[in-house]
Amino acid sequence: MASKHPIYPGPRTARGAVLAVLLSNADQAGSEPLRGRVTLAAIVRALKRKYNWPIETTSFPSNDIDGRATWATVYSLPQGVIDTALAGKGSDWLRSTSSSS
Repeated sequence: MASKHPIYPGPRTARGAVLAVLLSNADQAGSEPLRGRVTLAAIVRALKRKYNWPIETTSFPSNDIDGRATWATVYSLPQGVIDTALAGKGSDWLRSTSSSS
């Protein structure tokens, strides 16, 4: 089965905000683009299934702020996918996510 090419969501959407963080290979500092909308896990699932982005998921045990045991999850794109995307139209798309309104 042939691999489908990734699709870019709207740059001003929650999906676009999450993909921009993944493509920039930056850490997400909080959940500002997601507040009151939908969970990060749901957005990542849509980016994987609907938009064909090969997002990798790594979960590990952690401690919550109150000391309870919990799981932390990190989402990332393979560096080769980032390089390919940015060599194509990804650079222009990424710039459009941070353009002034």
